[in-house]
Amino acid sequence: MAATLRAIPRALRTDLFTLARDPMPRSVWLGPLPHLHVVLLAALLALYNASENERILAADSTVALLTMLQSAPVVLALSRPVPAWWLSTLALSLTGALAEEPGPGMTVWWPWSLSALLLHTLVLLLLALRVRPLAAVAALAVTLLAGAADIVFVVGRRPQAVTWDALVLAMAVVLGASLRQGRVARTRLAEQQELTADERARRTLLEERGRIARELHDVVAHHMSVISIQAQVAPHLVENPSPELRENLAGIRASAVEALTELRRVLGVLRSAEGPAEAQRHAPQPTLAQLDDLVAKVRAAGVTVTTATTGPVRPLSPGVELSAYRIVQEALSNAMRHAPGATVRVETAYGPGALSVRITNSAPERPAPPSPGAGHGILGMRERAAMLGGDLATGPVPGGGYEVAAVLPASPSAEVTP
Repeated sequence: MAATLRAIPRALRTDLFTLARDPMPRSVWLGPLPHLHVVLLAALLALYNASENERILAADSTVALLTMLQSAPVVLALSRPVPAWWLSTLALSLTGALAEEPGPGMTVWWPWSLSALLLHTLVLLLLALRVRPLAAVAALAVTLLAGAADIVFVVGRRPQAVTWDALVLAMAVVLGASLRQGRVARTRLAEQQELTADERARRTLLEERGRIARELHDVVAHHMSVISIQAQVAPHLVENPSPELRENLAGIRASAVEALTELRRVLGVLRSAEGPAEAQRHAPQPTLAQLDDLVAKVRAAGVTVTTATTGPVRPLSPGVELSAYRIVQEALSNAMRHAPGATVRVETAYGPGALSVRITNSAPERPAPPSPGAGHGILGMRERAAMLGGDLATGPVPGGGYEVAAVLPASPSAEVTP
């Protein structure tokens, strides 16, 4: 027996020799309604099967037992199709082996009754919906072998009737396998779409981080250049500098120059083939001092923008000012793109340890046209805030508008002395 099981292909052993639970999936459009229909159909066929078994079986107890064995697998197949199919095949074989001579109108499906054949066909269909096509074909072959065994070992059977039985059962297998393949294809497509969306999100995140890193390169390079120049000039500001001081300052300048070289290499790795134009590459990064110019350009485009600043205005670290400027810039662009005709308010608040920016737009006056952009603005703003250890909140506001609010740490230790 063990050698026989080893000879069976592993796929068939996995599919047809298991007691695992495999519930039938809910319908996309009808929900659990098909399951209820299966149970109702099983009950109706059970009544019809009981009347047929009374005509072809001698003992009343055998009629009740086989009726239950042939009807129960249909309901069981909704959750455990493989055990249900084995049970139904056993009941079908017993019916053929114990049946008496067929009555009028029953010879077409002999050695099985029509009701028994329909019940087993339904079980075979439910099996083919869950197992691989090869296993469904193997289950069909086992069923037909059971019918052939009834013909061979029980006298008075009609072999030609198996042709009709095989046709009905094969149609059920083909239908079930086709529906299963369609469901599997839809599932794989959905999984592929999810993987593609995740990959696109990761790629977008990396692109945004690369863009932020390229912008911060200018800030870091500026500071390193200042360090290098100061280290070179410092010996000339001291009368009779000691050799140790000259050596230390020369080391500082050499380290700064080396760091600038490495920064250029890093920038070359980060810069994509479709990077900014040459003029933009060498332009200084914007700060909050250019915020009025940005608002003026937006107003020139026909958008009503109001501004408000609270707290004592003071220079902040270049990274904080650059991130705040880009957040306001992106929020204004989103308002122009997605809320045509809306008014926009830009609020900037200088706190003792943080800079807060808040951009709010009213409800759009007309529907927004389709946007050709990639929709990465909020992701970029969130990355800029997270890079500084700040927070970003976005979402709709009462009245149909939208709000972008960011809090960027700007402690005194991070501020720049004028």
